Amino acid sequence: MAKRLLLKTAEIEKATHIEYFNIALSVDCVIFGYEDKQLKVLVQKSDLAEFQGLYSLLGDLVRPNEDLDEAPYRVLSDRTGLKDVYLEQVHTFGSLNRHPSGRVVTTAYYSLIDVCHHALQITEHDVHWHPINDLKNLAFDHKLILDTCLERLRQQVMEEPIVFNLLQEKFSLRQLQDLYEAILGVDLDRRNFRKRITLKNWLVDLNEMEEDVPHRPGKLYKLRTQLRREYRMSDKQRMHKMVV
Repeated sequence: MAKRLLLKTAEIEKATHIEYFNIALSVDCVIFGYEDKQLKVLVQKSDLAEFQGLYSLLGDLVRPNEDLDEAPYRVLSDRTGLKDVYLEQVHTFGSLNRHPSGRVVTTAYYSLIDVCHHALQITEHDVHWHPINDLKNLAFDHKLILDTCLERLRQQVMEEPIVFNLLQEKFSLRQLQDLYEAILGVDLDRRNFRKRITLKNWLVDLNEMEEDVPHRPGKLYKLRTQLRREYRMSDKQRMHKMVV
């Protein structure tokens, strides 16, 4: 005869493993922007004495009454005024000593923002756009988090049209190649790049030309309407669309 399983209450489980229930959760947002042919990220001055003088990513502890995936949207809204942006969960970081205050496990998200058309409401901690190539050291393990999100972005840009979140609605192929080179950190062959992009069938030729440029004007394009609508959704919106 099988032995009956003895059940314990949640209260007993917590009392006998109290140290496991004293771990904080946080989120960190890697918010990429593109400006002056440079890939940039939003950073702020760390307000911890242990990291005085260093920048950190935008993040916060997850509140006791808050779902994990709600927290990065709150951080973006509170720190920058941005509310409805592309946001993707990337990785969870849980090294023992990553936070000087105690055990904090953080989940990283990244976002892509058109700098020119998203006015940021910044009021504290010297929040600003910073070229990623100039960031050699960050507070906590935020350099690792930044590098991990950048690698995810680099893996996705040639397979999904997410990169267009960084551009204005109309753009030339020259501008698009400049953006890809800033993200990938390499020079791309012009002919091969244009051939590869054309095969993706992502673009619509607007039959318009650039104006007031210091070089030979190029044709202007935009992302196909359905793709622009889909890839400007937040993850929450996409999930809701899939469910319904």
